[in-house]
Amino acid sequence: MSHDTLPTDNPAVVTCGLPYANGDLHVGHLRTYVVGDAYSRALERVGQQTAFVSGSDMHGTPIVVNAAEEGVDPEEYALEYHEKYAETFPKFNVAFDSYGHTHDETNTELTQSFVESWIDGDHVYEKEIQVGYDPEADQWLPDRFVEGTCPYCGEHARGDECDEGCQRHLEPGEIEDPVSTLTGNPAEYRSRDHRFLRLADFQEYLQGFIDRLEGTDNARNQPREWIEGELEDLCITRDLDWGIDYPGDEDSEADEDADTEEDLVLYVWVDAPIEYVASTKQYTERVGADEYDWEQVWKVDGEERHGTEWDDAWTDDAGEIIHVIGRDIIQHHAVFWPAMLRGAGYAEPRAILAAGFVGIDGKSLSTSRNRAVWAEEYLDTGFHPDLFRYYTISGAGLESDVDFSWDRFAERVNGQLVGNVGNFLYRSLLFAQRNYGGTPDVETSDDVAERIEDAVAEFREAVADYDLRTVADAAVELADYGNEYIQRNEPWNLVDDSPDEAAQVIRDCVQLSKAVAVLMQPVLPEKAQAAWEQLGESGTVEDAHLDAALEAPPAEFDEPEELFAKVEDDEIEALNEDLRDRVEAANEGDDEGDEADDGEGDGEASDQAVDLEPLEDERISFEDFQGIDLRVGEIESAEPIEDSDKLVKLQVDIGHEVRQVVAGIKQLHDVDELPGTRVVLLANMEKAELFGTESNGMVLAAGDEADLLTTHEDSPLGTRVH
Repeated sequence: MSHDTLPTDNPAVVTCGLPYANGDLHVGHLRTYVVGDAYSRALERVGQQTAFVSGSDMHGTPIVVNAAEEGVDPEEYALEYHEKYAETFPKFNVAFDSYGHTHDETNTELTQSFVESWIDGDHVYEKEIQVGYDPEADQWLPDRFVEGTCPYCGEHARGDECDEGCQRHLEPGEIEDPVSTLTGNPAEYRSRDHRFLRLADFQEYLQGFIDRLEGTDNARNQPREWIEGELEDLCITRDLDWGIDYPGDEDSEADEDADTEEDLVLYVWVDAPIEYVASTKQYTERVGADEYDWEQVWKVDGEERHGTEWDDAWTDDAGEIIHVIGRDIIQHHAVFWPAMLRGAGYAEPRAILAAGFVGIDGKSLSTSRNRAVWAEEYLDTGFHPDLFRYYTISGAGLESDVDFSWDRFAERVNGQLVGNVGNFLYRSLLFAQRNYGGTPDVETSDDVAERIEDAVAEFREAVADYDLRTVADAAVELADYGNEYIQRNEPWNLVDDSPDEAAQVIRDCVQLSKAVAVLMQPVLPEKAQAAWEQLGESGTVEDAHLDAALEAPPAEFDEPEELFAKVEDDEIEALNEDLRDRVEAANEGDDEGDEADDGEGDGEASDQAVDLEPLEDERISFEDFQGIDLRVGEIESAEPIEDSDKLVKLQVDIGHEVRQVVAGIKQLHDVDELPGTRVVLLANMEKAELFGTESNGMVLAAGDEADLLTTHEDSPLGTRVH
């Protein structure tokens, strides 16, 4: 990994968190896979050699439980969902280069190789711990067979994660007041020998890693508390007979004790991320190392590195590893996974992109209550998959929690795709074909060429900044410029009296159309190909480089067809009615005290989500809003407040003056990087004193991750926000 600006000369791999083979996919799951696919395509668009990989997570307790309930073998149960996922993803134009699963031979061998490396490096030890046991069922209770109270925040939690509270990973034996999910009876804690990966060995390394890590702010900020505090070691074995066997050490005392080894497999979060490596390796085995070499990505200089060798080598020639995940598994990817890689001599991730949760009607999705919009349900509507991709990627920043809404879906499709992109392409190409048989024989004007160059540059910058929303907007904004351009110049009024001017306008519009097709490909791949073909281009838009946006279109092409169809009100109303009924039924279950049982898996398909705050019922008047004085500001300096874990003292320039403001963002932002950040300041907030420091205003931020509000353009400091 180079940390040079993307694209680089190193090969890249984009991965998505593994869907847990334990249930159907819904829109919450699909968010990360659509984003991962679009980002992989965008990387290739700017010239980065890229593989896009993932696989199904086949192991873990929930699969064992559900398979037993259905009277089938766990492997048979999980494979059925794996095959269903492999069929569903292409229907959303999610095109993995390799999609495997954690129970295949490649992942099994690699996982055991990883663990053996940890053992050889003296990073694994054996410890007697307290594990849940159900006396009535006469059975050990690994993680998901236990529920109880989180020892850190007091909320109800699963045995391996506080899914309804602080979201901490929980080790076996930590949960308080344990209850067996098998019988509903209180569980006992009994002594049991297990293996641990000594994360303390990697603490200093992880502190450096988190500073180097790129991607979303939440992926860098959330793990700091764990990395900089007392780092708990990771229990890497579980009491199950379904999973990858612990390779062990033949000479260890544990191996002499048959009872200790009985039904002991590796924890699912050991073999799950290693599937990223396995799937990449399988891609190389299919296409050949000359086309894509997995070892150049995952191994420094194509070799495993250990000890002091690594310190000088981590920046050398390894590839660009980029993970796209849900926010609920940041700790696993930013703490456990880099330690696992380091201990086995593999390269570290360059970036982690962690998406916010998807909800409905202000509440988290729930598979068990049918409070969800299912993947198959979307496909059954007949709406094109690219419409879902655009809505999902462009609707909000990746870190933001979002509510899925059919109304907003229709609004964005009809407004941006039908009324903007589709309208521009159709009217431009239709006029060009009917009047010139294709592209007029003149050069693109300098102004239009410059506007396309700017759009291409913005696209490149957005890819380098992992900004998928801007990637999605690039083509739409260029089409918006095209609509304004053609409307302003009115070529239909120039054809007879000023034919040269008319030809120039239409030539520019055809060039803009080609640029739109090139830029829209990562997000709208199928529709981009249709536009490419309407332009009379040969080959595929996927194979065209970004520079093709400025290359001359074909001289001739056929009459176009409209790319997008309007989403009708009656279609949306029918979908809304069905969704309202389901949400109402699901919410009745919540009212009865049975909270959403999200998070049924150990992998990305987990439905875990934090409920979005409900909208305020009480409205304020326009006059009241006018009394709120919001100003554009810029942070001049920032320093932590002594003795406070959260507070930072900011000096914020708001044009008229520099204000001192205290903000609770220390654990969520790199304080040293705050100067120069544009913010929105509530200027007529009452003054307050916090930890002996006066605060004269409030900077605005969104969500638990304190996403600082800013302006899209460079408004002058002190500009009032209306």
